[in-house]
Amino acid sequence: MKKINIIVLICVLFLSCRKNKVDMPDSSQWALFRDAAAAPLPYATRQAMEGIYTISGNDAFGSLAALKWNYVIQNNDTVFHLSGFLEKDIAYFICEGKQLNGRILLSGYWRKMVSTETGIIRLTIDAANGATALLNPSPVVPIAILLDGVFGNGQDEPKNSITLSYNRPLFTGTGPFNILAHRGGGRNSDLLPVSENSVEMILKTAEFGSTGIEIDVRFTKDGIPILYHDNDINLRLTQKSGLVGPIENYTYAQLNAFVRLINGERIPTLRQALTAALYQTPLTFIWLDTKYIGSLERVQALQFEFMQLAAGIGRPLQIVIGLPGEEQLNKFLELPDFASTPSLCELSIADVERTNAIIWAPRFTEGTQNDSVAAIQAQGKKAFVWTLDVPEFIEQFIMDGNFDGILSNFPSSVAYHYYVQQ
Repeated sequence: MKKINIIVLICVLFLSCRKNKVDMPDSSQWALFRDAAAAPLPYATRQAMEGIYTISGNDAFGSLAALKWNYVIQNNDTVFHLSGFLEKDIAYFICEGKQLNGRILLSGYWRKMVSTETGIIRLTIDAANGATALLNPSPVVPIAILLDGVFGNGQDEPKNSITLSYNRPLFTGTGPFNILAHRGGGRNSDLLPVSENSVEMILKTAEFGSTGIEIDVRFTKDGIPILYHDNDINLRLTQKSGLVGPIENYTYAQLNAFVRLINGERIPTLRQALTAALYQTPLTFIWLDTKYIGSLERVQALQFEFMQLAAGIGRPLQIVIGLPGEEQLNKFLELPDFASTPSLCELSIADVERTNAIIWAPRFTEGTQNDSVAAIQAQGKKAFVWTLDVPEFIEQFIMDGNFDGILSNFPSSVAYHYYVQQ
């Protein structure tokens, strides 16, 4: 009996001490950045700043960084962030930017995805180091840019010196390359500041380098399509709620009232997720991974509705129904207009042709498969690979393969290896 009590106590302690996320440092204390005279950066300035930079003064992040701007729309206000995708330890930084007295200021935080390491980062471009040219109404690129700054650990005042100097433009390739984020942006196990498959994650994922997302679709008891990965309500995905068992045993009203995701968010409906992606992010691709076995009619209806909404506002956004197995494939074939419904098939090339899928998405363990990829592309279709998380494999598939996109839990690593190509 004592042994059982000890085991129960250990489990309780584990669950109570379990860390759900890395606490990002508060980077808002830089007095210079908070100066009332500090103003937003113009669009042309932001665009001219993008590129590959050489890192010197510190080897904590490697020797190269890919800098790219992104945005999110919150409360009718567009917030721009500069993301730096770094060579070492799947590291990145995310900064806001302002101009003050002819200087450019960047304030934010950094994170290494191989650990819980994080801290504040502050970067400055002085007038003589490129700010004057960048703040010109029509900056002529490339510009000799030098970002001088400091970074720290945790909430400590940043004191470690770092310098980034402009090297070359970002690699763009001959056509669009899809950097796809798994579960809306990343997994709970990677201790991100927001929960997987949440609206909050969708709003954040562009900061990690994502151009598109994969999200997991299930249905509630009353037929509402929602985002949720696992079969059951569990402590990997949700906070304690008193509800147990399959997610489809509960109505959406019950889930909305009693269940919170691991970091406190509500389980979103598919409609809420698509609305956020369309109207608040720059994402251009959404992969609806069907985790259930059943009719696809409601998912298809939402797919068509939001693709039409996107077209109506001139917004590039492709939405595909994912077919991960035979059961989903057979349900897809039951749709009267399946052949004209954009889909992604994870099965064989023959199944791609049978469903008229526009994308073939094999598992990465099958290798680069360049001949098969070429055959798919010759039909006017695309090929994505999933789920690539090891940086060495990501680099190999980018350098040696010909896929049109990569699905990863670490889109920042995909972004780094893609953009640094020469």
